[in-house]
Amino acid sequence: MQVNLPLKIIGLGRYLPSRVVPNSVLEEMCGVPAGWVERRNGVRERRWVTDETSSFMSAQAAHEALDEAGLKPNQLDLIINASGTGEQALPDTGALIQRQLGLGKSGIPAITVHTSCLSFVAAMDVAANFLQTGRYKNILIASADAASCGINPKEPESASLVGDAAAAVVVTRPKEDEKSIVHHAHFKTYGEGAYLTAIMGGGSARHPRFPNHNPEDDLFHMDGPAVLRMVRGIAADFLEELYPGLSKSLVDIDAVVPHQASKVGLLMLTRFGWPEEKIMQTLECLGNCVAASIPVTLYQAVRDGHIQRGRKVLLVGTGAGLSIGGLVLTF
Repeated sequence: MQVNLPLKIIGLGRYLPSRVVPNSVLEEMCGVPAGWVERRNGVRERRWVTDETSSFMSAQAAHEALDEAGLKPNQLDLIINASGTGEQALPDTGALIQRQLGLGKSGIPAITVHTSCLSFVAAMDVAANFLQTGRYKNILIASADAASCGINPKEPESASLVGDAAAAVVVTRPKEDEKSIVHHAHFKTYGEGAYLTAIMGGGSARHPRFPNHNPEDDLFHMDGPAVLRMVRGIAADFLEELYPGLSKSLVDIDAVVPHQASKVGLLMLTRFGWPEEKIMQTLECLGNCVAASIPVTLYQAVRDGHIQRGRKVLLVGTGAGLSIGGLVLTF
C-alpha cells in the first residue's frame, strides 16, 4: 500500500546486556541434547538481562541515537515505546523511558505502540503520519525487550530462541532535497491465530490474585509449527498488497531487515526469490529479541555498511495476533 510519508532516521542506538548466554545453558535448562538448539533454531548465543529493566535499556539506546542525531533529550517532541514486553502493568513504559532520560518534569508526551514483534514497524508508521501532519518534529522510537524472564523450559523450541536487547531511532521530517521517505506500509491481523503465540496471565482474564492461578499462564507460549503454517498461507498475498512484485523478487529493494523469528522463518524469505545476501540477520548471535529484533538488526546493518543513505529498505515481520506487517522506506 503506497503511502509516501516523510520520515528520516537521523540517529540510531543499541543496548545489549553484558550477559552472554550460550546454548549449553538452554540445553541443560530444557533437557535437550547438546547441539539441538543451533540445529533447530539457528541460534548460537543470546543476551539476557541481569538487573537491567526495559526502560533502562531503552534509555541507553536512546542516548546513542540522540548523540548521533545531534540532539539533547529535551529537544524531543514525542517518545514512543515500541516494545513487545512491558516493564510493568502501569504506568505505560513510555513514561518510564521518559523518566530514565531525565525528562520526568518535561511534559514531553510518551506513549506505547504495542503490536508484539511488529511494534517497531508499527511505531515507524505512526511516527511518519505524525511527521506528515507537522504535529511533532523530533520523535524517539525505542524498542526494548527483556523477555527472558518469561520463557517456559517445557517449551524448548521457543525458550531457546529468546534474547534480550534494545534499540532506538530518532526520526524527523526530511529536508526538501533529501530522499528519505516511507514509500509503502501495510499491516494485517488474523485473530484466529491469537492463541498460537500468547502469554495468558497478567491481565484481567487470568489475574494472579484469582483462585487456582496457574503460574505457567505467566510464561510465554508459542506453537511454532502452527504459526509457520498460518504465515505460509497469507505471506504471498500480503507481500503483493504491501509492494507489488515482492512475492516473486525484491523488485528494487536493496536490503531486507526482517523480524528474527527463527531459522525456518528466515529461510522462508528466500522462497520469494529474495537473495540471501540481502536479508540482514542477527539471529545467530542475538536470538529472537521480540520487538527489538528489527531495530537491532537495522542498527547492525547500518553500522556494517550494508544499509547506506539513499538505499531502499524493507522492514517486515510477523507477531502475535496473528499479525503481519511491513514498511518500505528510503534510508
